[in-house]
Amino acid sequence: MKKNNLKAWLYLIPAFIFLGVFMVYPLIDVLVYSFEEGYNFASQTSFGTGAYNYRYVLRDPYFLQALKNTFILVAITVPVSTGLALLISLGLNSIEKLRDLFQTVYFLPYVTNTLAVGLVFMILFKKTAYTDGLVNLLIKLFGGEAVDFITGPYWAKMFVLCFYTVWIVLPFKILIFTSALASVNKVYYSAARVDGTSKFRMFRTITLPMISPMIFYLVITGFIGAFKAYSDSVALFGVDLNAAGMNTIVGYVYDMLYGDSGGYPSYAAAAAIILFIIVLTITCINLLVSRKHVYY
Repeated sequence: MKKNNLKAWLYLIPAFIFLGVFMVYPLIDVLVYSFEEGYNFASQTSFGTGAYNYRYVLRDPYFLQALKNTFILVAITVPVSTGLALLISLGLNSIEKLRDLFQTVYFLPYVTNTLAVGLVFMILFKKTAYTDGLVNLLIKLFGGEAVDFITGPYWAKMFVLCFYTVWIVLPFKILIFTSALASVNKVYYSAARVDGTSKFRMFRTITLPMISPMIFYLVITGFIGAFKAYSDSVALFGVDLNAAGMNTIVGYVYDMLYGDSGGYPSYAAAAAIILFIIVLTITCINLLVSRKHVYY
């Protein structure tokens, strides 16, 4: 037994080294930078240590706007995409003919380049001097007024960003749910039909508990992915997200390092640590909730 344990630890050493070099060390390094005031990459010097970087970031209107955008994006896209993916997967699971074709069609957005999809969304939603965009043409067809979804009101831009994000993440969730539904033992459904159980009750008492680990997995990864959103905003609104009012926390970190506001690694580190704390807190809450509602 001891020999086997030793062999297991030897096999794990490369993974521990990889995690230590590329995850643990950078996290500790960023934590140190976040307390160094006025840190300069070139000279490797700082003015002192303290919590000033955190105070600055938490009072910066650009960060507060990014924080607001990120939370709205998370609150809308995670439940909508998860629920919609579950409904589509249930529909796919109930049909036999052309099931593989439909699964392929739904999975196509996942393998398409993010910026390419963003360009298509701009064509659909952007209002220009030459055209109002396909979406606005449909709105006007039903008697509404054209809206500039890309450079117009905040709610319109947030709607497009949420729509785009749901569109991007939906295929992966459909794939996971389809696999989870296929793995549910059909004996349970046969027994329920014999008892005259309704379809809704079968879904609530059999399907949901059986696929609850996958639901939990997608919710956790959905939260983490939505909090790390950045390329989605860039694809729709360009690189100057602060001017568009559509920046995210990750975008704010990037701007502090390399963007127009660049040259402030200490502020970027502080913002990154704040994001890490937020994601860790929400993940821990989800883990506590899962103990009562997830069945393994």
